[in-house]
Formats: sequence, C-alpha cells, structure tokens
Amino acid sequence: MTRFTQVKKLDSIEALRQHLLTVGASLPVDDQVDSSGPLAAPVRFRDGSAGEFTIPNRFAVLPMEGWDGTTAGGPTDLVRRRWRRFGTSGCGLVWGEATAVVPEGRANPNQLVIDERTVDGIAELRGLLAPDQISGVQLTHSGRWSRPEGPPAPRPAQRHAVLDARAEEPGALISDDELEALAESFISAAVLVEQAGFDFVDVKCCHGYLLHELLAATHRDGPFGGDFESRTAFFRRVVTGIRERVPRLAVAVRLSAFDFVPYRTGADGVGEPEHDEGLPVPFGADESGLAIDLTEPHRFLDLAAELGIGLVCTTAGSPYYNPHIQRPAFFPPSDGYLSPEDPLIGVARQVVATAELKHRHPGITFVGSGYSYVQDWLAHVGQAVVRAGDVDVVGLGRMILSYPELAADTLAGKPFDRRLVCRTFSDCTTAPRNGLVSGCYPLDAHYKAMPERVTLTRAKRAMRQERS
Repeated sequence: MTRFTQVKKLDSIEALRQHLLTVGASLPVDDQVDSSGPLAAPVRFRDGSAGEFTIPNRFAVLPMEGWDGTTAGGPTDLVRRRWRRFGTSGCGLVWGEATAVVPEGRANPNQLVIDERTVDGIAELRGLLAPDQISGVQLTHSGRWSRPEGPPAPRPAQRHAVLDARAEEPGALISDDELEALAESFISAAVLVEQAGFDFVDVKCCHGYLLHELLAATHRDGPFGGDFESRTAFFRRVVTGIRERVPRLAVAVRLSAFDFVPYRTGADGVGEPEHDEGLPVPFGADESGLAIDLTEPHRFLDLAAELGIGLVCTTAGSPYYNPHIQRPAFFPPSDGYLSPEDPLIGVARQVVATAELKHRHPGITFVGSGYSYVQDWLAHVGQAVVRAGDVDVVGLGRMILSYPELAADTLAGKPFDRRLVCRTFSDCTTAPRNGLVSGCYPLDAHYKAMPERVTLTRAKRAMRQERS
C-alpha cells in the first residue's frame, strides 16, 4: 500500500517546503499571512452584458453537489444550515452548489433542481448570505452520471469504451433533439436564478458531467460533436440564450481545465490508468491521456471571453474516474482507489495549470480549486498564488464543510483552529456514495451526532476489510 507523509505532520513552513521539493511539487508558500494583505483585497470581474461586480476579498465558497434536498429538488433544513454557514464564512464569493435544470439531470435523488416549484426556496438561500457577498448558482445536467431516482440513468454525450463497460447500463446517447430542448431548459433556469436574486449563473463544464463530456465529444456525430466548433455549440447556444433573456445576469463557467483517462483500482489498491485503443482524447490532455495539453482549454477561454464571460473557476478531471487529480486526498472515498501520487502533486498540478490560463487570459477573473489538501498552510499558499498573480480568488470546497470560518479567521488575523481543518478523510464523498446525506461527519458536531454516522462507519470498515 502506498503511503505518503500527511500534511498535518509538516509542522513548519520549512518542513512543508522541504517535502514539496522531495515529492517534486511546485507550490509557492509565503512565510507569513498578512490579514490586510493580498487575500483581503477586493477584486473585480466584468461581464460583457451585466457589467462590473466587486468581490470584497479573495476567498470563495466552491460549488458542491448536495445530497440533502427534497425529492422535488427544494432546500431542506440541512441545505439551509449549509448556506447559513456560507453567509458567515467571510468569503467574498459564494459559488452556489450544483443545481439541475431538469429533474432527470440530477446526479442524485436529493440534488437541488431549479424550477417554478423550487425557485422561492432557492431565493431563500440567497437571503441567508451577507448582502455584500457576490453569489451565483451552478446549473448542471449530469449526463453520463445521472441518477435522478437512485439507480443509474445515464445519458452520455458519446460512447466511451472504458466508462461504458463499467456501467450496469451504459445508457442511450442524448440525442441532438434532446440537446436542443435542454439548451432552452438551461436558459429558462437562468431566468429563475435572476428571479431568485443571484448575481450570476454558472454553466457547468466540469467533472465528467454533460457539458464537460461534450467538450471532449470528438467521437460524436452531428452538430454537437466532432470538431471544436461543434463540441462547443451547446455551450455557445446556452450562453447566447441567457444573454438574450436575462442580460442583467452575469454568466460564469466552472471548467475542468484538464482531464486524464479513467483510473481503476490496481491489485495493490493504488489507482492505475485504464487504457483502451481508440478512446476519445480527454479535454485538456495530450494524446497519451496522462499529461496536460492546454491548447483547447485556451481556445475555450478565448470563446468564453468572446461571449462576455469574465468569471471562471478552474478544476480538473472527474470524481467518478480520476479523483486524485480532481480532489487530492490522503484517504480515498469508499469506492475509490489509493492515490498513485503524493496528493500535494495534485494540488500543484491544478495551481500551475490555473496560473498558465490566468496569465494568458488576463481579462478573466479566475477562481482556483484544490487547496483544501494544503490544510494548515492553506492561507500561506493562497496568499502566495494571489500575490504572484497566478489566481485571483482562492476557492474553498471540502474545507468549508469542516471549517466554515476559515476565511473570516484569516482576514481577522486569527490563527487556524486546527481542530476544524479538513484532513481529507473523504467522508463527505463516502457518505453520499452510500446513500447518506452529505456533510463533514468527522469534524462537524452536527453531523457527528447524526445516526447516519454509524452507517458510514460500517461502510468504511467494510472498505478497509476489502482492501486488506
């Protein structure tokens, strides 16, 4: 079993720097964090239709998929609790969670859906945030990873030999006619997002979901696959339609800036790439599918700028088939594999890729991802990358679930509360993969006291026994 030094054992900046050198991860780290320095400075982004917005500081809540809405797609007390904590987090930007534009596009039966039945409840979520926080909603269709009623109900954008073979039922390709209708669903959903009082809408293009798979759909025939123009046609249609219907609503995009081939669990439990002749080349990868090539992501961001998009959040890969590049973690989720690399390499890979994109597209405001694994040193790394101009805003995902006041404490000059720092136990993923509500069971007292924690503990024990 491959093991790596845990970040919590790196008890000084020098120890972290030495470890980064040892594993070959290029990651800047500042010696001290200035509470009134780069992370406290406001940053503006300009939307080509909606105008200019000011984010009051350099921290953002990242969008996460919830498993705790109603079966109709509306918020529950758990959802409202999470958003209330977003509101007091101190983050200047709240990038609202993945929200399906049609019920059949949900990734789980309790994911939020925005429609006429749920819009008032979603508007209440905006009311739980601070007035000066810039906020948006991430619009999604899960495509290949749709599970609206529990069992998989995939609607892939193209055939993929490896991913199709892993599925109980690979599902019928989503048709051109269905995509035409779905574009209107995205546009109508954006109208409701503005009605709910949000500043922007994210047309989600990441993590293997429908629009991300379309970006790599070189093996799809027709108007939505093949060459770059066709693979981005759906995205262009949605953004253009939003501009026409709700010009005062800003449009953003969360983008998997690079992707690799699917990984599988090897004989020793460690992830290994699963190759197959004739696989589509992943978006943002070279021909091997194992290294980054940002040629097409640069081209996509040129298109985004042409469409007036001024806010982009970068991420990578997919939690379903290569989570170590998407969400670096010491402990894998129950259905995952042990990381084939020190997770700090995965953090650095995202930081370096985002820096290249940022410097080539200076007119776009970039929100970075992948910082949670840096743990106690998150503010030191975040300040360094912002100060260098390698990113504009530091995004917080898993860390927000365990330590929602991280940004507020940093900006107030308080030391980190090490009891709340996310140690990437992956329970926030393992729980929903076992049909439980999402949350931080190890560190959030509310979830720690829930009966679901017992079920989660049993699932994790079974996972360890299977790997031993």
